[in-house]
Parts: sequence; C-alpha cells; structure tokens
Amino acid sequence: MNRTELAQQVASRGGVDGSQAKAAVDAVFETIADELQGGGEVSVSGFGKFSVADRAARQGVNPATGEKIQIAASKAAKFSPASGLKNKLNG
Repeated sequence: MNRTELAQQVASRGGVDGSQAKAAVDAVFETIADELQGGGEVSVSGFGKFSVADRAARQGVNPATGEKIQIAASKAAKFSPASGLKNKLNG
C-alpha cells in the first residue's frame, strides 16, 4: 500500500473527502518526521513507537572494488510495534 492508497482507505473508513484524507495522512507523516528530526519520539497507543536510533561510524567494503571505506555516523528512524499490533498480526 502506498501513500495514495492509504489516503483512499482513510477516506472510505473515516467518511471524509479524499482530499481531506490525503491532507490528514500527509500531516501525520510530516508531524512524525518533524518530531523525530528534533530528537523526540512519537508513541501511538496500541500501534507502536517511532524513535531515532544513532548509528555509529563504521568501516565498510566497496563490493565492486573490495576497497575499505569509512561510513559516517548517522541517525535512522526506528519503529517498535506495540503489543496490540503484534497481537493483531499474530492472530
């Protein structure tokens, strides 16, 4: 499912116009991204928690040449599902 299909599902389940649903979905994603960018986390009860994970600098290998390269430290978005979501997925 992509963003457009998600917005269509939100529109049909929420009984709202498609453009309103798209705007709501976009706003949710932008809000989560902004919070993570600021170093915070977003916890949605029964669904899960979005947070930021720090990745340390490390040494890698270029697969084409075999040359060792330095990979810079970075931040990555992390999602931890809540038990409610896990239970729904596992029956």
